[in-house]
Amino acid sequence: MSSPTPSLAAATTAVRTQLLQLLEGRQAHLSFDAAIEGLPAHLRGVQPADLPYSIWQLVDHIRTAQWDILEFSRDATHQSPPWPAGYWTPDPAPATDAAWDEALAQIARDRAAFEALLHDPARDLYAPLAHGDGQTLLREALLIADHNAYHLGQIVLLRRLLGAPAG
Repeated sequence: MSSPTPSLAAATTAVRTQLLQLLEGRQAHLSFDAAIEGLPAHLRGVQPADLPYSIWQLVDHIRTAQWDILEFSRDATHQSPPWPAGYWTPDPAPATDAAWDEALAQIARDRAAFEALLHDPARDLYAPLAHGDGQTLLREALLIADHNAYHLGQIVLLRRLLGAPAG
């Protein structure tokens, strides 16, 4: 005897839970917080030989891309920054400790805001966004998770190269 097929509502709840876990880094990769935890301030802007970025540039890129995806997902009038200049800072190091702290705070705020979209049962994960060209909230959640995981791997690698391994 086979088990009954779960209802669409139950399946959607399960997908929402899995997306939240993925965004928080509880799947196959470190969380953002674990990837940057304990990073010495003097290493934030170090760009190792033959690599085109520093940890700061990766953190700021994650901040910008996640913010852009969040705003696209909730605001039909949002205009994305120009690619690539609007997504990558040319500065290898943050101007101040406060700039670093604000970038980390914005990443956390924007992740929480996107997670709130996923928690909202009135938001259909599978319906195309009215202002997009086929994108869905599910697709945008997967995009954030995939994008962040890719760059978190780069941060982990840079930390190892700089002698300050993560986690």
